[in-house]
Amino acid sequence: MFSKSSSNKTTSTVSTPSPTPAPPAKASAPSIISADLKLVGDLSSDGEIQIDGAIDGDVNAKVLLVGETASTKGEINCETVRIHGKVTGQIKAKSVYLSKTARVTGDILHETLTIETGAYLEGHCKRIGAGGASQIDSRINVITKDAEDKAPSPGGGSKSGSVSAHGTA
Repeated sequence: MFSKSSSNKTTSTVSTPSPTPAPPAKASAPSIISADLKLVGDLSSDGEIQIDGAIDGDVNAKVLLVGETASTKGEINCETVRIHGKVTGQIKAKSVYLSKTARVTGDILHETLTIETGAYLEGHCKRIGAGGASQIDSRINVITKDAEDKAPSPGGGSKSGSVSAHGTA
């Protein structure tokens, strides 16, 4: 096979090993605010946050879990929010889940919303499409005439009438 004679020439190819693919990004453990901790200030994470204590500030994360013993005051901006405790403030997320123990006071802007029987919600719910923030600020105006429906008279004099516009969220 590897002789020096010219009659038995063989060719060999050397292959270089292909680079090994990088391992997939490892999901990090959630950041946990325990039940005996009170935090004043904003929280921000690219991963998951679990709150069992008290937060007085805004929360920005990919995934947020508000435990049964938790209490938050401030705006929540996440992709996914699961609420089992108390939240006071606006919630803006693609997916919002309110368990039967949830107590929410504030508006919810969502793509999907799940509310279990027994959950408490005081506020408005507004579905946002895949467009996101551009649809949040849009308002619909409805014009209604009062019951008397008074209009200006054709002779130039005018009767009093009113038209009111109501914005809905």
